[in-house]
Amino acid sequence: MIEICEVGPRDGLQNECKVLPTNVKAELILRLIDSGIRNIEAVSFVNPKVVPQMADAEELIKLLPKDRNVRYGGLVLSRSGLDRALKTDIDFLHVVTTTSDSFNQRNAKRTVHQAVEELSKVIKEGAEANKGVAGVLGTAFGCPFEGEVPLSRVLSVAEKFIESGCTEITLADTTGMANPAQVHQVVSAFYEQFGKDFSLGLHFHNTRGLGLANTLAGYQAGVRRFDSSIAGLGGCPFAPKAVGNVCTEDMVNMFHGMKIETGTDLNKLLETAKWMETNMDRPLDGMLMKAGIA
Repeated sequence: MIEICEVGPRDGLQNECKVLPTNVKAELILRLIDSGIRNIEAVSFVNPKVVPQMADAEELIKLLPKDRNVRYGGLVLSRSGLDRALKTDIDFLHVVTTTSDSFNQRNAKRTVHQAVEELSKVIKEGAEANKGVAGVLGTAFGCPFEGEVPLSRVLSVAEKFIESGCTEITLADTTGMANPAQVHQVVSAFYEQFGKDFSLGLHFHNTRGLGLANTLAGYQAGVRRFDSSIAGLGGCPFAPKAVGNVCTEDMVNMFHGMKIETGTDLNKLLETAKWMETNMDRPLDGMLMKAGIA
């Protein structure tokens, strides 16, 4: 069984020029739940002046149903984000750092080491507050500024996050630089160091058209948890050339074609993707909404 972490409400919308009303975001999440999605990255506790698309996190959380056996996650980049998150009933904290010094310096004005030092304390406090904590490691497959990121550094950051209290790690391809052979290598190295029982997820962008290929490589290497975004929405305001995430309905279509269960209703996902295209007032990147279900 594939576990989908739907990141459309957060990663999908954070880079859009159009800011959706809170009630429309809530309806998106309800539609995703009705499609069978049970793990949703719903909000981001970032500076609203920097990412105004995510400014309504607290308001949105209050609108979400709490009786549908759904796990809601919220992105946390700093202690101030943690303080906001802990005042809500969000289920999981998605604590994020990149693993590239060049990327971190340009976007957060701190090194990877400095970020890990601060965020390790954030993870510990979040866990002590009885929140689930997942560590998300950006640029794990390459950096747009410095190219290759040493695998040893990625694994070192993962180790620090796990020691601090993360029960999950997601390796993120922030600007879509990964390839299938690299994905297999990185996943294999992760499992060799931390064991196959540790919960590992993968987060791919489709910048160079390899999103689904990389997803399949991750599956073949043993991963069963994948981030994806409805209609292929996505992008990062801090990452140049980062286009949409792996498209949820396209990914589900691939797995269903392979007779692999996802626990979702593909027809409902497709309806939601088309509904989102109408709300965004522009063509979106999903392929299935154009071609239809075979």
